[in-house]
Amino acid sequence: MRVFKFGGASVKDAAGIKNVASIVQQYGQKNLVVVVSATGKTTNALEVVINDYFENKDAKASFDIVKQNHHQICVDLFRTETHEVFDKLQNIYAEVDWQIEEQRKESFNYVYDQIVSQGELISSVILSAYLNEVGAKNSWLDVRDVMKTDDTYREAIVDWSKTQQLMDSLVKPMATNSIVVTQGFIGCTAENCTTTLGREGSDYTAAIFANMLNAENQTIWKDVPGVMNGDPRVFEDAVFIDEISFNEAVEMTFYGATVIHPKTIKPLQNKNIPLLVKSFINPEGKGTIVGGNDNHLPPIRIVKNNQALITLHTKDFSFVEDEVVAEIFSAFSASNLKLNMMQQGAISFEAVVDNIPEKITKVKDALEIKFNFNIQDNLTILTIRHYTNLEYIEKFKNNKLTILEQRRISTYQGLLQ
Repeated sequence: MRVFKFGGASVKDAAGIKNVASIVQQYGQKNLVVVVSATGKTTNALEVVINDYFENKDAKASFDIVKQNHHQICVDLFRTETHEVFDKLQNIYAEVDWQIEEQRKESFNYVYDQIVSQGELISSVILSAYLNEVGAKNSWLDVRDVMKTDDTYREAIVDWSKTQQLMDSLVKPMATNSIVVTQGFIGCTAENCTTTLGREGSDYTAAIFANMLNAENQTIWKDVPGVMNGDPRVFEDAVFIDEISFNEAVEMTFYGATVIHPKTIKPLQNKNIPLLVKSFINPEGKGTIVGGNDNHLPPIRIVKNNQALITLHTKDFSFVEDEVVAEIFSAFSASNLKLNMMQQGAISFEAVVDNIPEKITKVKDALEIKFNFNIQDNLTILTIRHYTNLEYIEKFKNNKLTILEQRRISTYQGLLQ
């Protein structure tokens, strides 16, 4: 059993879907689960629909753009407007049309999941139909039938026990006889409400499938040749890494590397299932094996933009002792805001977080009674692992002002302005 995950860049247009189909066809007609993301920038486009809905703007017009984009993809693929795929898409569109015509009565996060999840359903329906069209017979699976979660909308937690039972009874028999095409990123509550697993959650979905189906490996198909020691769009001298351990992959994702979703590693590591990161542009390339060794790793550079520095000072000049730190951590945890860097002083505490205004506001509301609260945004974290000397670090700061700095034997982090 193999599990493939194709991201939005790989299915952004008809040419991309044709390329994905050619890759899938090379791996036979069964024992393969294909997890697909929404096409191109569809998730962003659906977020516009949601915002328009809540701001009393023309959400229907925004959604019409999404429909038109996918209509053109289908026309380019099937060379007709009468293919059955169009009827299947209309059924999906109807769910969104119904939602945006309703008077607002549900929370933003609930509505977000009901609408943005349709992107994955749309792309998977198109891919499944095209695979059938070119002779790669497959079974389309609504992942909500098996991926059961709680009702934490936008960051749902998977019910592993219920999901495993459904994988065993539904997916295993299906995959034994055909290719299975399904969606990443989304799940479903016990009350049949759609949930999502967090942005970029399709990698995580594929890892759950690999874990529960005891796959021989999982492959993530990207627009890069594999894992590199830096984003090639940022670092012109980025080099390919042919093999890394699970531990190094976890560290990279923790510090902000985006080639692998942070939650992807654990389900694979638990069963020692190798993760392959390969290029859909050059599918014959070797790719990177995650789950191997860390022999002769080059310095690994990670840039995390759109950061905010939160500085807390106690109003009464009391020391920031253990119970105070616990209170601070509790506020960040309750707001679901991860600390990317932190530093503690006698009467102060500094935290660097992703600049998500609504979450930062929740932290401020919880702490401003006891603390003076200051925010500095538009900052960047530069992380370098396995650096060889300080001159190497300075080379990549680009003469930016260093606001906060932390060094350990193997890892450097600097907050830059």
